[in-house]
Amino acid sequence: KRYYFYKKSTYMNTIPPEFQITALLHQDTYLVNGELKKWTGETSEVYSTISSTQNYAPTLLGSIPTMGEVAADEVVKSAVAAYDKGQGIWPTMKVIDRIKCMENFVMQMKATRSEVVKYLMWEIGKSLGDSEKEFDRTIEYIYDTIEDYKQLDRNNARFTKSQGVNAMVRRGPLGVVLCLGPYNYPLNETFSLLIPAIIMGNTVIFKPAKHGVLLISPLLEAFRSSFPKGVINIVYGRGRDVASPIMKSGKIDILALIGNSKSAIALQDQHPNKNRLRLILGLEAKNPAIILADANMDLTVSECISGSLSFNGQRCTALKLIYVHEAVKDEFLEKFCEKVDNLVYGNPWEKDVFLTPLPEKEKPQYIKELIDDALQKG
Repeated sequence: KRYYFYKKSTYMNTIPPEFQITALLHQDTYLVNGELKKWTGETSEVYSTISSTQNYAPTLLGSIPTMGEVAADEVVKSAVAAYDKGQGIWPTMKVIDRIKCMENFVMQMKATRSEVVKYLMWEIGKSLGDSEKEFDRTIEYIYDTIEDYKQLDRNNARFTKSQGVNAMVRRGPLGVVLCLGPYNYPLNETFSLLIPAIIMGNTVIFKPAKHGVLLISPLLEAFRSSFPKGVINIVYGRGRDVASPIMKSGKIDILALIGNSKSAIALQDQHPNKNRLRLILGLEAKNPAIILADANMDLTVSECISGSLSFNGQRCTALKLIYVHEAVKDEFLEKFCEKVDNLVYGNPWEKDVFLTPLPEKEKPQYIKELIDDALQKG
């Protein structure tokens, strides 16, 4: 990592000191074969849609490598060699030793909390409370995964009867995993794919999402020092430039992706042997709320606000459709609209903020089109 220091503006002084961007973070290394390797090629600047000046302008946060086919080939070779057809150090390591490696990682990860939370706010506009919650839930998730893995191992040590046969069943790793997480939960959702894949003995190639990339930087050294070489490999760049050649190599055994179905289909189609490709997918959803005539309206409205507008509605599990019984339609609309009008909007670190800036600069125009469409239809 290379840091460059900002000249402070007077507007920057209104931002709490602990959340100010005082230095640019230039991520100029990537993790491959157990080494944080220097990147000397093309880079892409990372901007926040949150302004740090009086007159609005996106804030430059730093830069990341713009990688392509050469780097993709390098990480594939690293992960394949580390797995070694299931005979590598990591897939054959004792469960207790794999758990020790994961515990070492999570101990180091805890020390990065303030830095990761800061970049969650700046990169994707998530509120301070939600950013802290995402980090803490991820730590809790890792510990829960470790406990579940211990229980799984204990169960594996016993004979069980299955279809009339007494057997000892042991679960093992499956191979090389390509892990692609979403930008709306770039830490929690991504790690819900990454952590189980690693702890079970697989080797992993991880490419961060298009937003929420720099927040991974504080964790690179923890990944490097906690696991044997080649177990976790981290690359940067556009999906079509990096993920596509990785899939075309045919060396990927599992695609773990949280995103949209178009991306999932396109990546599957690029694998030369997709009949043996295993898929762990979390794709788009249309989650409904159904409100009946006897509903407690205050509680209903509160739940619908939380369900539809938490993190500006940028969640897979957000309520996308609300069906209201016609007998209570007017009461619901009146209370719902009143509550929406009173929601606090502002920058992520501001007190009681609920609505925050959107990380994608083209999204406000899209939302304006939705508003215009709704108004035209009465």
